[in-house]
Parts: sequence; structure tokens; C-alpha cells
Amino acid sequence: MNRRQFLDRHAAGAALALALLQAASLARAQDLRSIDLASISEFDASRGLKAALENGALAAVRLLGVPDGFLANPRVRIPLPGWLQDAAGFLRAVGQRRRLDELELAMNRAAESAVPLARNLLVDAVQRMSVVDAKNILTGGDTSVTRFFADKTRAPLAAQFLPVVQRATEKVGLAGKYNRLAAQAQGLGLVRNEDPSIQHYVTRKSLDGLYLVIGEEERKLRQNPAAAGSALLSKVFGALR
Repeated sequence: MNRRQFLDRHAAGAALALALLQAASLARAQDLRSIDLASISEFDASRGLKAALENGALAAVRLLGVPDGFLANPRVRIPLPGWLQDAAGFLRAVGQRRRLDELELAMNRAAESAVPLARNLLVDAVQRMSVVDAKNILTGGDTSVTRFFADKTRAPLAAQFLPVVQRATEKVGLAGKYNRLAAQAQGLGLVRNEDPSIQHYVTRKSLDGLYLVIGEEERKLRQNPAAAGSALLSKVFGALR
């Protein structure tokens, strides 16, 4: 390693450590005197943040990528889309309840089947995290983790999820009928441009739910790092509490 590379790497580590210090100061200025950060190295700070993000991402995959992971969780359960939801009351009243229920079940089962595919891309995003990413996460508020993963992985994950969702919903007759009607409704502004089909809608909502739960799980780790059973997390985030 030449001198320039050494200095650049040292500067990057210093910037990350500074970001941690700034985040702690902004969030808990009144407790600053009791915080002992001197023992946390730049290397540990970087590893600690990455470990929290990775653990949060994997925990979200485990929670959502199982039967009822979406269906039984009101925070992420995928409802019928837009105008079909608006018409659901009438459709149930005219004998379409079973078909609507089948479609909603298939949509959520599709999301549960697709989520495990996200594991490798989420972990890779964490490992490639830059100093700028770290600063944005630490100073960006409660949605910063959600934004980080969405920015880094939404497009490739959507491409992976869509075929899984298509296979899971194509057997439901109402899905095909919805898609034919959606093509007409889109021209009237009743369907979002990013949701040209029920499969695209489910893919988008699957990713929204995944990123939401990742953020929730990462916040839990920061608030109670000892619960993760990691000495490193306890050292880094315990000092910032």
C-alpha cells in the first residue's frame, strides 16, 4: 500500500468515527459527559454499524420470508390494490368474496416466497457501504436505513421478485382480469404507472414491507445491542446510548 492509499483509508475511517461521534452528540447531548467513546476504534465503529445493518436485514428476511410473514403482519400485509379495494365491498356483496380473498392470499404468499431471494443482495449492499453512506445513515433519522437499502437494492430485487410473484399469482383467475382492467384504468389515472399489473404492484409492496421491517429491526439492535449477543454491537452502540 502506498502512502496516498494509506492516508485515504485512514481519512475514511476517521470520517466514519467522526460521524458516530456527531450522531451521539446530536441525539444525546445531555448525556455526553457520561459517554465513553475513547475505546472505540475507527475499525470497530465501521464494523459495528455494518453488523447492525446486516443483522437487521437478515432478521427482516427471517420474519417476512415465511408463511404468514406478510399476511399476519398488519404493518406489511399487502391489501388489494387501489380501485379494486374501493370496489371490494360491492364485489363481495354480489358473490365475489371468495375470489377477492383468494387474490389477497395469493398476493401475500407471493411476497413471502420472494423475500428470501433478497438475502445476498442485502448483505452485499452492507459490505459495500461507503463512508458517505454511513454518515447518511447515522444522521438521517428513523428512515435512513430504509432509504439506504432501497437506494442500493430496489431495482435488482424487483427484477428477482417479479418472476416469483408472477408464478404465485398467475393461477388466480381474478389476477388476469385485474390486469386487463388495469391496462384501461391506467389511461384514466386510476392505476399508478409503476403498477401496470397485479404482479408489479405486489413486487413494489413486498419491497416496501421488507425495507420497513429492516429499519425496525436495525433500530431494535441500536436500542438494545446486548440482545443481539454481539460483544461488538454492545461496545459500539452501548457507548452511544
